[in-house]
Amino acid sequence: MSDRAEMRGPVSRRRRTTISNGSKWHDAAEKPPPCSAKAKTNEVSRHASVNGKAADGEMEKSEQLQLQNSPKKQRSVVEDFNERLSCHVLQESLLSSASGYSNYRGILNWCVVMLVLSNARLFLENIIKYGILVDPIQVVSLFLKDPYSWPSACLIIVSNVFILAALYTERRLAVGTISQKTGLILHVVNLTSMLIFPAATVLIVTSVTPVGGVLSLVTYTVLFLKLYSYQDTNRWCREIRQAKAKRLTRSYSCPSVAQSNGSAVHPHVSYPGNLTHRDMYYFVCAPTLCYQLNFPRSPRIRKRFLMRRLFEMLFFMQLLVGLIQQWMVPTIQNSMKPFQEMDFSRMVERLLKLAVPNHLIWLIFFYWFFHSSMNFVAELLQFGDREFYKDWWNSESVTYFWANWNIPVHKWCLRHFYKPVLRKGVNKFLAQTAVFLISAFFHEYMVSIPLKMFRLWAFMGMMAQVPLAWFVGRFLNGNYGNAAVWISLIIGQPVAVLMYVHDYYVIHHGTTT
Repeated sequence: MSDRAEMRGPVSRRRRTTISNGSKWHDAAEKPPPCSAKAKTNEVSRHASVNGKAADGEMEKSEQLQLQNSPKKQRSVVEDFNERLSCHVLQESLLSSASGYSNYRGILNWCVVMLVLSNARLFLENIIKYGILVDPIQVVSLFLKDPYSWPSACLIIVSNVFILAALYTERRLAVGTISQKTGLILHVVNLTSMLIFPAATVLIVTSVTPVGGVLSLVTYTVLFLKLYSYQDTNRWCREIRQAKAKRLTRSYSCPSVAQSNGSAVHPHVSYPGNLTHRDMYYFVCAPTLCYQLNFPRSPRIRKRFLMRRLFEMLFFMQLLVGLIQQWMVPTIQNSMKPFQEMDFSRMVERLLKLAVPNHLIWLIFFYWFFHSSMNFVAELLQFGDREFYKDWWNSESVTYFWANWNIPVHKWCLRHFYKPVLRKGVNKFLAQTAVFLISAFFHEYMVSIPLKMFRLWAFMGMMAQVPLAWFVGRFLNGNYGNAAVWISLIIGQPVAVLMYVHDYYVIHHGTTT
């Protein structure tokens, strides 16, 4: 048979025998199975390395050839070499604003730890210097001079007269027994009396303590805002009815509420079916200042949630009283002499020392009132709208802070004052200034009258927010604006506290101690 024929014929199978000194090939008679090009290549490479290379060297060359023949492995090899050659990319430092990095939780935890440690040192220093000053009996004396005379509590009970007067006036207006003009006059007289009567009582009755007077006037101020919203909303309902609306199931000012809010349990009412004692007193007790005919309602009362809020209320109330007695009172008393002598450096030192406990107490009060207390009342009444505050701590402007730290008051101002003023053609800046003016009046009303002195520190502090808001909005933004808001909160309140306490001691005790 010729060489060509032998090449075309079957090729004898080769069997590999591996020994310690190398590799040898032996011919076999069997026909080899079909193999791929990769296997043939491997055989060629192995056959070429027979003359003296170790088995380990054979395996390395075999793997290199496999990597070269596999596209995916080729890419991984290239990437591996590229990674070895270059280790730098275009990127910003994490603390640069251009990096886009925002996870500073570790730094926040560090700040909290440092704050706790520094305040713990101050509190320990206070204990060592003054001893234990917390006295629950003294707290009771702040409310009652005479245990048999409770003028502030009686003053709060009398407020039901003004509540019922507003309800019966609306009933007469609904049936048309009195004119709209007469009803307006009655509402104005009722609302004006709500501000004058408690103020006159606190000023005249000597047994009313400052703390009791503050609680009484705060209660009347809240009722004043509620009843103003009550008459305003019912007036809108009468205007809709007079416009001959085909069907009226809700107040014009309130959006519809889905069935999931518990409307199956609490059916919707329409005007004038809302003019009942039950509806009025539900609104008086509800944690809101804006009235509507049908409030969003939660389907049930969550007992665990209710008990947690109750525990928080009791705990933080005791904590507030203890911090005020132990920390605030001694610091304020030690600040009187520098203010009397007008020692500026000592005044600044006392102010900064008072800023820490005052701000901590304010933060605890915010959580106690706006989260624990208002959520407790809302859960008890199944009141569905729980947006009592927003992220005011992220405020980058003064106006954002005042619009988000007290949502009930903000909604009232927006609904019953700011927007009506804008509809009359007043520009936004004057309307915002008017809102701050109203707020400044009520702040001064709730502080000066119980202290029985008029120094206008609270009024001026609130009105100073107008130029401060303009300055921060014009020249500061981002983190700088947020820092300016925090500084105004931390420093501004202690200034007002020291001013009022100093003037109170001078007026009522003749000299500072």
